[in-house]
Amino acid sequence: MFKKLVAMLALAVATTGAAWAQTKDTKEINFGIISTESSQNLKQDWVPLLADMEKRTGLKVNAFFAPDYAGVIEAMRFGKVQVGWFGNKSAMEAVDRANGEVFSQVVNVDGSIGYWSMISVHKDSPYHTLDDVLKNAKNLSFGIGDPNSTSGFLVPSYYVFAKHNLDPKATFKNIRGANHESNIMAVANKQVDAAVHSSDVLERIEKRSPEVFTKLRIVWKSPLIAGDPIVWRKDLDEGSKQKIKAFLLSYGKGSDSARELAILNKLVLGGFRDSSNAQLSPIRQLELFKEKTKLEADATVNPQEKATKLDAINKKLAELQQAG
Repeated sequence: MFKKLVAMLALAVATTGAAWAQTKDTKEINFGIISTESSQNLKQDWVPLLADMEKRTGLKVNAFFAPDYAGVIEAMRFGKVQVGWFGNKSAMEAVDRANGEVFSQVVNVDGSIGYWSMISVHKDSPYHTLDDVLKNAKNLSFGIGDPNSTSGFLVPSYYVFAKHNLDPKATFKNIRGANHESNIMAVANKQVDAAVHSSDVLERIEKRSPEVFTKLRIVWKSPLIAGDPIVWRKDLDEGSKQKIKAFLLSYGKGSDSARELAILNKLVLGGFRDSSNAQLSPIRQLELFKEKTKLEADATVNPQEKATKLDAINKKLAELQQAG
């Protein structure tokens, strides 16, 4: 009986914030920022935009940082983050586990929608292609991204490893996980032989530290990935949702556009556009394709069990394709 009471109290505490948000107008929000780079760099790039959001919406807006992507996802799950900038994979986790909903999407400076996952080596490296890297992998150290990163983990996990029937941990001499900025710096400083990073973080580093950028050679570039989503908790009050969305969709387009575009430029962005959970469909398919490829190659699974699991995956894929 006592354990049951404790569990009920814990549940009440965890849901208090969400229940309050549904019945009260919001006065203050925490805006979550995934850890693609150091908090210091992210702060100097994002805080000016969030300061403008505060002025235009009338809400107090606090930047929320965590050491990894999961920290922002969990913060949204427990109502400590109401709105946030995510990658597609982490946004999918926020939608599935943290009562999140995609409502906007970043736009590149040139107006395009999307970015790439990349693998780079040092400019002095003897390796010039992905095949070169994979052929010599047993002697190489490799940097991969956060498990909740789209371009740092999910995309290379499928296109580089699953499609080649490779397990990265068994393929390389050693493998380490870090954010995009840390992986770029590790390659530039010859601390790893090759590493994954995103094209947008590389662009930001090119602006801030061109001497680092010139030390890299790109050996692999993924298919285009949809631009990063902005996610809010579903239970954020409608008035606040309207203010936040109107602010983002109009940012860089009004009477103060020159100053706002300069702020966006530091983020390597051109603005924001309307979006929804539908933009996550290709990422869901990629997760399923990765799971399917891994299962098909696993000789230890009972054939009947494998067939049942593959059938379930194929049904989910068909549903997603039909919905799209």
